[in-house]
Amino acid sequence: MVDVPLPRPVRAARLRPVRDGELQLHHRVVHGYRRAFRRAGQGPALVLIHGIGDSSATWAELIPDLARTHTVIAPDLLGHGDSDKPRADYSVAAYANGVRDLLTALGIESATLVGHSLGGGVAMQFAYQFPERTERLILVSAGGVGREVNPVLRFVSLPGAHLALSALRLPGMRWQVGAAVGLMRLLDTDLGQDASELLTLVDALPDETSRNAFIRTLRAVVDWRGQVVTMLDRCYLTQGMPTMLLWGDRDSVVPVRHAYRAHEAMPGSRLEIFEGAGHFPFHSDPGRFVALVEEFTEGTEAAHWSRERWRELLVGQGPGRAAERGLREASERSAT
Repeated sequence: MVDVPLPRPVRAARLRPVRDGELQLHHRVVHGYRRAFRRAGQGPALVLIHGIGDSSATWAELIPDLARTHTVIAPDLLGHGDSDKPRADYSVAAYANGVRDLLTALGIESATLVGHSLGGGVAMQFAYQFPERTERLILVSAGGVGREVNPVLRFVSLPGAHLALSALRLPGMRWQVGAAVGLMRLLDTDLGQDASELLTLVDALPDETSRNAFIRTLRAVVDWRGQVVTMLDRCYLTQGMPTMLLWGDRDSVVPVRHAYRAHEAMPGSRLEIFEGAGHFPFHSDPGRFVALVEEFTEGTEAAHWSRERWRELLVGQGPGRAAERGLREASERSAT
């Protein structure tokens, strides 16, 4: 049964301009690889985890306001942004380990995790692997709820995809793709809501090393049939952990019905839908996004983890009917 949505917060005023120095990239070597991250503010830790092909720059407009009340950490995941891009393990579980190790190196023991798209799957995996270090979960258009995903991502998971990505950077191709994006917007399609954002991700893959890292990451979670990793089988473990789901109702990458499925599978979770927004609701309405995050972190107590309670959940409950049905329908595997 879907909870009655809480009253929608009043849209916040336009976010203040970013001040010089607030969004500066820092670097820390962990396990021999250079990890890039942004750090700003003071207070309880808030970790912002971007999606596939993206970087910490996606949060740039939000960080200064969130940093008024939090220590904000926004990493470039390995293989993304300004972080190293080795031939390495780019699975969701490996990314969760990487976030843990970076936070440990920075002296942060626990945090509220905000994850977008792939980053939502990483945040959920982090909470599963390290519940004692997870205070709250905020999942934004998160992957790992069902098989459905944009056909473009399924295509890119196929052999030879690196050639297609390279071709997009040939002279004249950008104009043709831009014209197609304009047409999709004119026709008011859901993909038109996200096409320009997705095209920006292609621009973030300037060389073969970047493209290879992107494809390795994508193939860890998507194949030609769709998403292959699920979090539904472990959603019941979030009982007692404050969790909020944020989704655009016109998401062309991860459909909004996944939001309702996750909400049903996560006991006590809160669901907020951004009307008219696509896969990047924090770009469509950054004021509302910041207001929701601040309200949620201030209005909920951090999760209290205990080994006894964890065992009770594992032994006594297991996934609910919604999760079991979703797993049967999608035949996904866990990121364990």
